[in-house]
Amino acid sequence: MRAGYTLLEMLLVVAVLGTLAALVVPGMVGRTDQTRRTRALADLQTIAEGLHLYRLDAGRVPTTEQGLAALVERPSAPPVPAEWNAGGYLDGVRADPWGTPYAYRATSEHAYRLASLGADGAAGGSGADADVELERP
Repeated sequence: MRAGYTLLEMLLVVAVLGTLAALVVPGMVGRTDQTRRTRALADLQTIAEGLHLYRLDAGRVPTTEQGLAALVERPSAPPVPAEWNAGGYLDGVRADPWGTPYAYRATSEHAYRLASLGADGAAGGSGADADVELERP
């Protein structure tokens, strides 16, 4: 009986693994950006729910200056809400999947725009650099 593998057997295994990798890897490349965009949209929807609850208590959304921090800690800058949930409206506001803070802008007392600026951290862009936005008029 012979122990071990021949060089030909080893090359055959490497060729099979290489072929499988060539078929599977291209389908997985690019999924990272898609996953990050999906997570960013889910985060924006969670923040939007917090803003909705804040608006129900305070009668308005936080100002742009108060920002998303108003969902975690009671704002001290005017307009200070008369009603505010003692536990806040979110546990915290994390950065987007690319490590950049989410952009928030109040467009009126009841409307706002939320955005993740994508991979490049700048407004606009395409592909992985494209913004992920949620606007509530």
